[in-house]
Amino acid sequence: MALSIPASLESQLDELVTHYPQKRSASLMFLHALQEHFGYVSNDAVEWTAAKLGLQPINVYELVTFYPMFRQEPLGKTHVKVCRTLSCALAGSSEIRDHFCKKLGLNSHAHTPQTTPDGKFTVEFVECLADCGSAPVVMVGESVLSKASIADADRVLAAGR
Repeated sequence: MALSIPASLESQLDELVTHYPQKRSASLMFLHALQEHFGYVSNDAVEWTAAKLGLQPINVYELVTFYPMFRQEPLGKTHVKVCRTLSCALAGSSEIRDHFCKKLGLNSHAHTPQTTPDGKFTVEFVECLADCGSAPVVMVGESVLSKASIADADRVLAAGR
């Protein structure tokens, strides 16, 4: 395994295990911590977690692939989430996502996050961003763009170049 876990993180995870009746119960918390540190959950992180918790790698991989909050690839420098739920869809979120994808050379029909080859942008169609009254909603990093437009998308693209 090529994963290098900082001693301080490994110490925190070792302590975390003590809060659960069985080691495997800490699996999700391990994955969250590893993703926070590395930016995503790599195959090496899955194997490391399995070994640390006395599990088979498939047991950890099942969690990573089941829960949508876990990423298996690094995100681009600018992470764009476009809401696809009803309010946003009716207000034009599909057109905004299509615009991002067209400008960045990404597949507008893909169902998973896509990152540009240069690593500058990741575009993702997501479920509710909890601002339905201000649809369509786009989230760029931690910033929310309410009543987003194609012009807003162009500003995001210009700022991320």
